[in-house]
Amino acid sequence: MLYWAAVFFIIALVAAVLGFGGIAAGAAGIAKILFFIFLIAFVVSLLMGVFRRGV
Repeated sequence: MLYWAAVFFIIALVAAVLGFGGIAAGAAGIAKILFFIFLIAFVVSLLMGVFRRGV
């Protein structure tokens, strides 16, 4: 998931350099959403691992 967030971020950068503002904004929005989903999944899996080892 982090890979796809990075891909959409690169697409947003390239689109912004080429002057495609709408595509750049859309790709940046998708990258931001994927990054936050990745962060939430990472924190949840980290907490589950801590609680599993603690019990």
